[in-house]
Amino acid sequence: MLSRILVPMDDSDHAEHALEYALENHPDADVTVLNVVGVPSMMMGDAVGLSLEDDLETAAADRAEPVFERAREVAAERDHEIETVVGIGHPARNVVDRADDYDAVVLGSHGEDWDRAARRFLVGNVAETVSKRASVPVTIVR
Repeated sequence: MLSRILVPMDDSDHAEHALEYALENHPDADVTVLNVVGVPSMMMGDAVGLSLEDDLETAAADRAEPVFERAREVAAERDHEIETVVGIGHPARNVVDRADDYDAVVLGSHGEDWDRAARRFLVGNVAETVSKRASVPVTIVR
C-alpha cells in the first residue's frame, strides 16, 4: 500500500488526470502536489522572469498558486486534502530529486506544451525522464 504519493502538476489536463488518478486509486495516501516554476527554455522565458524578482520564493509561490488552487478543488471534490510544494528550475530534475521522499510518483503523460513539435511522440520528455530516473515506482497517466 502506498502511503505517500508525489503528483507533479502544471496547468495541463494530463496533470489534472494524474491527480484524479492518484486520489481515486490511493484514497488513503498522503498526496503532495508539486508545481515547478522557472522552467528553463531555449529563450530562457520563465527562468529569466523569476531571476529578476526581488523575492524569488514569493514570486515562485505566486506563480504556482493557480495550479494549487485547481489541485485543491480536484481534491475537495473527492473529500481529500493535499499538500503543496513549489519547485524552481527543471521539472524532471525536481521530481527525481524529491522522489526518494515518497512511495510513488504519479504524473501526466504530457505537460502543458505536450503538443509542441519538440516533445516526444507518445510520452512527454518530463514523464520519460522521471520514469527512467526516479528511485520509486512511477505511474504515467494519460
